[in-house]
Amino acid sequence: MQRLLNFPDQHSRVQVFSGSACSGTRLRFPSLGRCHLCLLRRPWSSVSEQRPGVGWRTLRFIGRRFILISTVCASVGAGVYVTQKYRSLKASLPDVTWLSAVSQATREGLGKTMEQLVKLGDVLSSNQKSKKQERGDTTASLGSEEAATSKRSLSVGEQELGERLQKAQNNLLEMQQKYQKELERLEKENKDLRQRVLMTGKHGDSTGQLQDSKKSLIDMYSEVLDVLAEQDSSYVQDHLPRVIVVGDQSSGKTSVLEMIAQARIFPRGAGEMMTRAPVKVTMSEGPQHVAQIRGNSRVYDLTQDSELQALRNEIEILMRNSVKSGQTVSSEIISLTVRGPGLNRVVLVDLPGIISTETAGMAIHTKESIVSMCRQHMNNPNAIILCIQDGSVDAERSNVTELVGKMDPQGKRTILVLTKVDLAERNEISPKRIRAILDGKLFPMKALGHFAVVTGTGRSNDSIEQIRNYEERFFQSSTLFKSGVLQASQMTTRSLSFAVSRLFWQMVKESVQQQAQNFRAVKYNLETEWKNTFPRQRELDRDELFEKGKEEILDQVASLSRVSPQEWEELFASLFTQSISSDVVNGIYMPAVTQATSQGHFKTQVDIKLREWAEGHLPKLSLEVGWQGLMDEFEKIVKEHPAQSTLDKASHCLFDSLRAEVVQETKYRHVWEAGDREKLRVIQVNTLEDQTVQERWQWESAVKYMKKVLEAEQKLAFETAQGLIGPGSFEKWVYWKSQTSDQARRAATWEELLRFASTEEDCPATLSHDEITTVRKNLQGKKTAVTDEFIVETWSHVYRQHFLASALRTAEECRRAFYHRHLSPVSSKLNCDDVVLFWRTQRMIQATSNALRQQVMNSEARRLEKEVKQLLETMALDRSKKRQLINGRRVDLAEELKRVRSIQDRLYAFIDALASEK
Repeated sequence: MQRLLNFPDQHSRVQVFSGSACSGTRLRFPSLGRCHLCLLRRPWSSVSEQRPGVGWRTLRFIGRRFILISTVCASVGAGVYVTQKYRSLKASLPDVTWLSAVSQATREGLGKTMEQLVKLGDVLSSNQKSKKQERGDTTASLGSEEAATSKRSLSVGEQELGERLQKAQNNLLEMQQKYQKELERLEKENKDLRQRVLMTGKHGDSTGQLQDSKKSLIDMYSEVLDVLAEQDSSYVQDHLPRVIVVGDQSSGKTSVLEMIAQARIFPRGAGEMMTRAPVKVTMSEGPQHVAQIRGNSRVYDLTQDSELQALRNEIEILMRNSVKSGQTVSSEIISLTVRGPGLNRVVLVDLPGIISTETAGMAIHTKESIVSMCRQHMNNPNAIILCIQDGSVDAERSNVTELVGKMDPQGKRTILVLTKVDLAERNEISPKRIRAILDGKLFPMKALGHFAVVTGTGRSNDSIEQIRNYEERFFQSSTLFKSGVLQASQMTTRSLSFAVSRLFWQMVKESVQQQAQNFRAVKYNLETEWKNTFPRQRELDRDELFEKGKEEILDQVASLSRVSPQEWEELFASLFTQSISSDVVNGIYMPAVTQATSQGHFKTQVDIKLREWAEGHLPKLSLEVGWQGLMDEFEKIVKEHPAQSTLDKASHCLFDSLRAEVVQETKYRHVWEAGDREKLRVIQVNTLEDQTVQERWQWESAVKYMKKVLEAEQKLAFETAQGLIGPGSFEKWVYWKSQTSDQARRAATWEELLRFASTEEDCPATLSHDEITTVRKNLQGKKTAVTDEFIVETWSHVYRQHFLASALRTAEECRRAFYHRHLSPVSSKLNCDDVVLFWRTQRMIQATSNALRQQVMNSEARRLEKEVKQLLETMALDRSKKRQLINGRRVDLAEELKRVRSIQDRLYAFIDALASEK
């Protein structure tokens, strides 16, 4: 059973329920929900008939207080909500305080225009009412004359209305132009004022240094981007914002950048690709309009034409030098800083223009390289894409819009800029197409904003100020603007620059903190890897390791002075003996023996040949031996690993490539002093003229030297013979080798000549014609056809072996003939004068080795040390060379740790400066 208790308030009621389960009263208030109050189980009649008790009155009192408190709380909450809503709405409104600076006359004109618009609205509404009334009257009227009169009156009213609308529109355009001029005047005054403030500084000094934090902010951010450009992307991705300027070739891309920078800073050419490498331009405020290229100390004054031309030439040279051989474009970024009064703080990257066709002179795949470069820069999710589209050409010829549409499908970070709008209007391009472009309905891409700009007057020598004045005059008188196709907020490069700068700093503030956190995580991972891989080694980067390797190499080169004189002379004697052995045997000894007819004739031949040798080739050969000995000792010392701990040896191995490069480059650079050649010639001539052997040990030493030289030559002759005649019977059966046809003919000829030599007591150095014919016929009988030249050539090798064997026998016979060589000669022909020849040669070797040792210890070692030091200092300046010579996981990891820490420190410093600016 349910009954209602009606209170004076018609919206409130009390329901009383009675039943078996529960009986009670429930108060229902629309604004407070439901409140159940369970009362005593009494019949309703007793409640209504009896006087309310204390409990009932208490209940009613509590209910009324509850209603009052709830109402007050709801009112307060609603008030707070409305206040917050009002404040947020107020904050979202644009700042119109600048209107206060507008003159009183301008405001009065605006008021009059607003009054005219109000009156015009009243006239329009009254005319509409009269139209409806007159249409109804004309419809109800049956007279044709009244209908005609009504139509004429309507046409006259519509004409008057159109004139009023046109007049109001003209007044609005005039008013907007007045506001625009007023804004330009205020901007110019603000620019001059800021320039004076920047010149005087915060404390009133005239140092000309920039004291504003804006400059430091953008410079700090640009430095972070420069360091990130050298960062290995395999460790961390660079997702910091920057403005990427992309467009088709000759679309006005670079001109837009120059208008924003307020200077013609880029190379230009008519119809030719000029942007061959990415150019990062960091713009900031400054007292003077100047530019500076990273890595170059020169500051270019952008107000001087000569300085501008020099800057353009330098940028073009850097671009061409960055392009590798066989390529047309380069991905190496050129960093440029531009400062000036009134410049917006922003970082822009100008990329090469996208081409449609690869012309003559371009490398293959140039088009794909440019597109790939643009994709790489636009892949950054925080990069702002400034898409430049030529407004004077057909939209269907655009290449960049399709690419940008794929990289940013939602258009959340893209700004479309329509250039050459003056040419588009002059060429009578349909305003509807321009409107469709600016509304984002024509191209297959979306964008945050659309702008129309003019970046040239048609004359290449016009300044930026002249182009800007031309742009403003064009838009003020443009039919596209008057017809409503262009909106005031979408026109001029000034509006574009403000919009780009605002969006850039918005994205910087939103993303820089996350990038700092990413670098912190990367740093932690790299530090963990270092601790686990190189737990007991210091984190030395490539520069520090190079300095360490440089000091080690210089210390090792200095140790050349600790080589003993005996070691130097032994080294030079060994090398000199190997170098002159062939000259002594083949150039002096063998010809003298062959041509000599008597003992005196042999001595004469030896003296003549030794003199010619000492006056000619021998001094030069001696310097080559000295150079080779010095380089061998230098290489041995430099490449020798010190006996140190395992960690030191591991560190030492890092410099193996550096040591090898130093040795190779030093060998190429070091040249022995030319004056030492004449000194050696005099020493060698005087030494070779001495023919006396005074002591027995000298004679035995000469014999020993003679045998050593002859045995070495005999071994060399045997190896040469093996190559000529091929494998013997043993090699054929054991190693399964076989002879070629030429080797078979050579072996048969060799065997026949050996048989001939065994029949002769003294083998002649050359064969006579009859002897050659006899040998050839004997070979023909064995079915081996050879020519006379073939026989002569083979005989030279056979005779050489025969001569060396005979000379060795003579040396052995002369070994004990020191005391008897004048009394009873052992040799009936030469009386052991050949041993004297080798004694004279041996003494010359000793004298030359001693002279070379003195030259090394007195000058050449110090010159070598100086050259190595200069070479290492040159290498220290070449980063690519150091990267090539000092590498490995340890070096790369230390380099990445250093770079990541540097980037993180710079980022946090930038974040702190950004927070303080807020």
